[in-house]
Amino acid sequence: MIKLHDKYFKPFLSTAEIQAAVEGLAIKIAADYKDETPIFIGVLNGAFMFVSDFLKAYEHPCEVSFVKLSSYQGLTSTGIVETLLDPPENIEGRTVIILEDIIDTGRTLKELVHLFSHTNVKEFKIATLFYKAEIYNGEYSIDYVGIEIPNKFIVGYGLDYNELGRNLKEVYQLNQKHMINLVLFGKPGAGKGTQAEFLKEKYNLKHISTGDLFRYNMKNNTELGQLAKSYIDRGDLVPDEVTIKMLQDDVENNPEASGFIFDGFPRTTTQAEALDAFLATRGMKIDATIALEANEEVLIQRLLERGKVSGRSDDQDEAKIRNRFEEYNQKTAPLRSFYEAQGKFHSVDGIGEIDDITFRLGKVIEEL
Repeated sequence: MIKLHDKYFKPFLSTAEIQAAVEGLAIKIAADYKDETPIFIGVLNGAFMFVSDFLKAYEHPCEVSFVKLSSYQGLTSTGIVETLLDPPENIEGRTVIILEDIIDTGRTLKELVHLFSHTNVKEFKIATLFYKAEIYNGEYSIDYVGIEIPNKFIVGYGLDYNELGRNLKEVYQLNQKHMINLVLFGKPGAGKGTQAEFLKEKYNLKHISTGDLFRYNMKNNTELGQLAKSYIDRGDLVPDEVTIKMLQDDVENNPEASGFIFDGFPRTTTQAEALDAFLATRGMKIDATIALEANEEVLIQRLLERGKVSGRSDDQDEAKIRNRFEEYNQKTAPLRSFYEAQGKFHSVDGIGEIDDITFRLGKVIEEL
């Protein structure tokens, strides 16, 4: 296992497997073009290793050039392909064979075809070392394929994750098991928000607070915000499916996160079941629920002090604070049982220095 930036990758293809695929491509192409001098055009940056090894294996006359395209940021395609280095000019009447490191959705391939569509080449062929058949749109034929691979993010042998990993001789696959999804519980004043900020920075997690989601959607007058507001204005509870849809949108808008901290949801076992069902559709799950435990008398004093600064009325009235604690205790009890049955409930002492509490939380997370 290796770590690049914030993510872990596991071995996928050995050097021997890669070289066998490269040599196999060279043999196939040579069988078709050994009697002429084709122009091989490598696609930068990812194909530089592939092109180098391919040319060593191709034992017949040829020329080589490069184009440079880009459509990836981190783990995901932006959907916008930029041309950063134009194709050569001396290709009229020649056979042009593109050497791609990887073909997945076909967006880059479409741009490649467009680049050469107005040129008067003799033949135009596509060769790719790696091919994700299950997500390719099939718009253009791929003439030569080295290895067909599943739709998993890979690095190594020229391919990168945020520019790291290109120099690896082997190919590694993203290890999805290291995605961490947490539900964070805590009584008012327990420091849940503070700890969530530290955890999201340390582990590259996205903090999803349902309160923030509601405020964002209503403030920006989104369709979900309008729907939620219609219930709130009638004095009704917002249905779980609306909240889940907000969560779903936020998860899908953050594909590079190494996991999520869910804060304020679930509040009931029905919501917990709905969250499990949604995550399952994405091949994800809740890894742990962590409750920041703290003595209520200590928290009351902490909230009263906070109220002097924040001006929040509910932090200035001890009776209101105790009511909030009672509501928390009633709602959390069944959720505790729900997650204990799954072996996912953890309690952490929430009293002490902030760094000490963060350390305790980190121990739980790193043992997952």
